[in-house]
Amino acid sequence: MTTFSYQAIKKDGSSVSGNVEASERATAIETLTKQGLRPLTINEKKSGPVKLSLGGKKVKSDDLVIFTRELSAMVSAGVPLLRSLNSLEEHSENRALQTILKDIVSDVEGGAQLADALEKHPRTFNNVYVNMIRAGEAAGILDDILKRIALQQEKNATIRKKIKSAMTYPMVLISITILAFFGLMIFVIPQIGKIIKDLGGEDAKLPMLTTIMLNISSMIISYWWIVLPMLAGSVFMLLRFIGTPKGQRIFHNIILKLPGINSIIRKVAVARFARTFSALMGAGVSVLESLDVTAHAIGNKLYEEALIDAIEQVKQGAELSKIIEKNKLFPSIVAQMLSVGEETGQTDQVLVKVADFYEEEVDVAIDGLSSIIEPVMIVTMGAMVGLIAASVMMPIANLSNTIK
Repeated sequence: MTTFSYQAIKKDGSSVSGNVEASERATAIETLTKQGLRPLTINEKKSGPVKLSLGGKKVKSDDLVIFTRELSAMVSAGVPLLRSLNSLEEHSENRALQTILKDIVSDVEGGAQLADALEKHPRTFNNVYVNMIRAGEAAGILDDILKRIALQQEKNATIRKKIKSAMTYPMVLISITILAFFGLMIFVIPQIGKIIKDLGGEDAKLPMLTTIMLNISSMIISYWWIVLPMLAGSVFMLLRFIGTPKGQRIFHNIILKLPGINSIIRKVAVARFARTFSALMGAGVSVLESLDVTAHAIGNKLYEEALIDAIEQVKQGAELSKIIEKNKLFPSIVAQMLSVGEETGQTDQVLVKVADFYEEEVDVAIDGLSSIIEPVMIVTMGAMVGLIAASVMMPIANLSNTIK
């Protein structure tokens, strides 16, 4: 027998929590229902240590999608789960995934549920994946759940690739701009400054812009051993701060206010919320568990806090659609569709339509942003080069006038 901790709502609307002994999750839900309780969360109490997949290469999302698709096909064809896992482990081309599958096969052979075996490798199988597998095993629809997971992973991977592709070009241009700036400051400006001083003499009065550029160049050349470590250290400390919960919140708050980018970030977050929450609900995961897992899967601290706050309100009997409606992070269409889903009992199907809509919106927004970024970056590079050219040409023009 396994011990499950639960939170449930009584018939009078009050909440209750405790533990229940059952052979599996579905039996625990049935036991609580017979007691007149409506389960909100049911979690198996773990006694063994969690294995972490340390070392080796990370399993790519494409490899994970292929594994999920193949496992789904084999289970749907009636191949026993253990035999399917053994076959996939033997034929896997990814060494890291092969090592993980070997551990999973060992656990399943020992009598563990697939979800419990996957949960021991959190770097590869996230909470969304594990919770959906657990729900699929409990309901006896593992093949269908695997198809849902693969579809969700493909959608998420597509969005990530589009965003990465849109950001590659501006990042390359920014890198070229920075290298060009330091190259001009180190090799070009000092030589031109020397020529100007030779022509005009040490007492020659230079324009302010030229003086500033020469001083910056001199500082970089003389104190490069201080400037470069300071720049590298600043970048490192900034990235480390962004990695903290407080830094993430500040960073996510800033990008949600940046014009041009904020709309894309919001659409991505809403699409991810709708896709993940609908997948979990469709798999039979309880509302509170689905909200909790979805909150940590969105990847934005503000949306995470909003959904965690929604969990507390749902526990008190509030409708999720009403909670979402009051939150400005979510468009009104999300609350309206949720309300329809709550009334019809088809929340998962309704939210899939919301996810499809916003994923299309993200595609359009990214294409529009890409067309804007190119001219903006070209203008920025031109302005930088023009500034340096002006600092060089102005004293030369002054000297030519003096000679005349």
